Amino acid sequence: ENFLTLKKAFESTTSFGKLLDATPTVAGRNVYIRIRCFSGDAMGMNMISKGSLAVIETLKKVFPDLSLLALSGNMCTDKKAAALNWIEGRGKSVVIEATIPKDVVRSTLKTSVQAIVEANINKNLIGSAMAGTVGGFNAHAANNVTAVFIATGQDPAQNVESSNCITLMEETSEGDLWISCTMPSIEVGTVGGGTGLPAQSACLKVIGVKGGGENPGDNARQLAHVVAAATMAGELSLMAALASNSLVAAHMSHNRKPTSK
Repeated sequence: ENFLTLKKAFESTTSFGKLLDATPTVAGRNVYIRIRCFSGDAMGMNMISKGSLAVIETLKKVFPDLSLLALSGNMCTDKKAAALNWIEGRGKSVVIEATIPKDVVRSTLKTSVQAIVEANINKNLIGSAMAGTVGGFNAHAANNVTAVFIATGQDPAQNVESSNCITLMEETSEGDLWISCTMPSIEVGTVGGGTGLPAQSACLKVIGVKGGGENPGDNARQLAHVVAAATMAGELSLMAALASNSLVAAHMSHNRKPTSK
């Protein structure tokens, strides 16, 4: 009953937004409410902020002594590394996988299935654990996430939590390479913000997710899958280069200005 009261207040401020959950965390006299909601094809920060304010105003009527110190209390958690986003998710949560034939691993990636799997375990899993990383069990997810974000009009600063990713690799019973990327907090939208800029709008159109989807949220979910797919491709490429020890040579060959004569 109490949640339905908050839900009614939140949804009175928006056409698409739906309040799904409101979880309080107490620290002394402070209460931090983490709000989870549906925002259609928008990333939804403005929509959620407006609805959250309506929730607080409703709570003030029940608790007259309540004082709003800040609409955001950092339990969101936006644009910051946080275990909460890694565990509970934020935005879109995506798991993506692929199987690469061993012949392709040898001929195209120039390494072996065993070598790339071993490199992934020792670098992305053990190495990241030794570093005490939060959500950083990957080779370079942030590179690919940021590139897609800029190309499609997302907020580049949100690559911090959107790049949360664990990359797993295994050798299948047939000797092929299985790879997956689990990304629990990809924050994207296909309407609003930078999505209306000419270049970014064109990119969204090419992908097939420009504007609102036939069902609200469809296009944003598909864009999150595109981000994850690009990330997995980047993980495969870099890990192959590391496993074959060709990273430096590739950078020297393709990422340097030609020597002046």
